[in-house]
Amino acid sequence: MRTVALLLLGVRLVCPETHSLKYFFTAVSGNIDFPEFTIVGLVDEEQFIYFDSNTMKVVPKTEWMRQKEGADYWDTQTQLAAGTHQAFRDNI
Repeated sequence: MRTVALLLLGVRLVCPETHSLKYFFTAVSGNIDFPEFTIVGLVDEEQFIYFDSNTMKVVPKTEWMRQKEGADYWDTQTQLAAGTHQAFRDNI
């Protein structure tokens, strides 16, 4: 018998201007064809970053993020995401 656990967590931040920032963390367990952990970041409903436990790398999803941030930023974000992945894994 297989068990699959799914944990979804959404974070929504809104500033007084007209912008919104949301992060969605998804953690799953069990034998399924989907990454064990993903992070999707949205600004104004547009995806700007992505991380999953298969690639273990945070990547920009918009041209403005590719141009704005350098390699150090992406390395730091990847380390933070990997730590969050481990915490979710421990909790599941």
